[in-house]
Amino acid sequence: MKLHLTLLATFAIALCIVQAEDKPKTDSKNMKPEVVRTTSEWEKMLTPEQFAVTRMRGTERANGAAYHEFEAQGEGTYYCVCCGAELFTSKEKFHSGCGWPSFYDSSKAKGVLEKVDNSHGMHRVETVCKRCDAHLGHVFEGEGFKTPTDRRFCINGVALKFVPKGGEAPKLLEVNSAAVQEKKGEVAKEGGVEAKK
Repeated sequence: MKLHLTLLATFAIALCIVQAEDKPKTDSKNMKPEVVRTTSEWEKMLTPEQFAVTRMRGTERANGAAYHEFEAQGEGTYYCVCCGAELFTSKEKFHSGCGWPSFYDSSKAKGVLEKVDNSHGMHRVETVCKRCDAHLGHVFEGEGFKTPTDRRFCINGVALKFVPKGGEAPKLLEVNSAAVQEKKGEVAKEGGVEAKK
């Protein structure tokens, strides 16, 4: 009997390990954004609509100006309007008819993080910029679109900065977290110089 219970316990532990390994590698609960700014700093950097969407988790109006601009854009890359991280390319772009920019996948740069969103009495998956935690929109699966992934990243156009193919990528916003500043101080101290603030 003891052998049977031991084997059963071993099997249960092995099953838990396999299931844990099958979970997405991006555990958003433990991930901290690299770029951190105060609310007032973000407000100074962004337009009121960009701030409301990206920092306050808002949603732009469907079929708005940003959507019509998106529909007219050709080949290029889409970057985070807050920090400049690469998020999507025109290769993953498709017309879904939903009134917001749609992509079937994020770019190979892997700058998009997916988080569980149970707000407003709904169960959804929120998409955010992995680098600065800017709210981008949501991702939906199994809607029947004839795309390679059958996923639809429904993204707020004001959260994106488009750069046409061959154009210069935006400068990445400098990392300014307390941990980075502490590390800069340590390195400067070891080098015998005063760290710049």
